[in-house]
Amino acid sequence: MQITLCGVSLHYEQYGSGDKHLLMLHGWGCEVKHFEPIANALKDHYHVTVIDFPAHGQSSRPPEPWGVSDFANCVKELITQLHIAPCDIIAHSFGGRVALYLAAHEPHLVNRLVLTGGAGLKKPQTEEQKKRSAQYQKSKKLLEKIISLGGPFKAIGEKSMDALRQKFGSADYNALDEDMRKTFVKVISEDLSPLLPLIKASTLLVWGENDQDTPLWMGQKMEKEIPDAGLVIFENDDHYAYLRQWPRFVRVLEAFLK
Repeated sequence: MQITLCGVSLHYEQYGSGDKHLLMLHGWGCEVKHFEPIANALKDHYHVTVIDFPAHGQSSRPPEPWGVSDFANCVKELITQLHIAPCDIIAHSFGGRVALYLAAHEPHLVNRLVLTGGAGLKKPQTEEQKKRSAQYQKSKKLLEKIISLGGPFKAIGEKSMDALRQKFGSADYNALDEDMRKTFVKVISEDLSPLLPLIKASTLLVWGENDQDTPLWMGQKMEKEIPDAGLVIFENDDHYAYLRQWPRFVRVLEAFLK
């Protein structure tokens, strides 16, 4: 199904017909299908809504570079239009950023919160990373000056800029075109740590012990700073523990949501 909200054609799918509403928010680079086994497992007891975030799956792109608040506002509008508030929210990775923002700023929309490998906390930079960042910024400024000269210098500078991004950028960043890179940078630049104490919803945190994308310390920090939170660790698993061990994940969900 498609609905137009905030200048975006948003794709969503619904499962089940219970009177308890459950909203699922996927991670960056993912889509509806990543939650399919979990949605199907819960549809007998819940009315489940799963969305494709803007620029993911079958949803269109944002009309301009978006930050976390823009994505959250779009989800807020969806919840309102579909009349599914208050709803329980299950969110993975990037979806966790949006869920945290909603739970802190729109508490009336969120009943209970489940974050698995949730993003939103900034990793402290090592000295090596600080040096790499400084080197990147210095090279970027030089290449921008070369590109501004125009003519043959522009093509040379743009080719060198692309090589620089490939060398210093993350896999997620390099997979995007220029417009979506602006959105990606806005999103990952935001530190949502100050929101944690503001969250009133009971919160379940499910983390892979060996998660490298959102390391376990992030889940532990969320457990400590969200007033009503508990952490479940899936041993010897990673950022996609919820999907790799989805039957176990569903059992944990059912115990928490009931």
